[in-house]
Amino acid sequence: MEYAALLKAGWLISSHALAAILAFFLGLAQFVAPKGTLPHKTLGYTWSALMFWVATSSFFIYDIRMWGPFSPIHILSLFVMYGLVSGIREARRKDVKEHRKTMVLLFSGALLIAGVLAFMPGRLMHKVIFGG
Repeated sequence: MEYAALLKAGWLISSHALAAILAFFLGLAQFVAPKGTLPHKTLGYTWSALMFWVATSSFFIYDIRMWGPFSPIHILSLFVMYGLVSGIREARRKDVKEHRKTMVLLFSGALLIAGVLAFMPGRLMHKVIFGG
């Protein structure tokens, strides 16, 4: 593992990656923990803040450029921001079914799918994990 590569990438990319990693593990914990409890709500807001940072910081990362400085990942970031607002609103309305669906979609799309893409050969996280 080459953690130095991540640190050399600067504070923005390092904080983006760290927030995504923390959100991934916190999200896994949320899936198995009891729902509706104070810890679930507290961790949920923490997860949402991490995901908001991941989405926001992505707008300042331009490794892949397709439309000017932007790429499809930036469209995903807009969906994440919308999904976070929707998911929190659903939880506050006690619409458990929609809240669960929204949060599972956010976790799956923004962390699993985007995460897999971040570890593709040639990307920074591939270098961090596999060296190179």
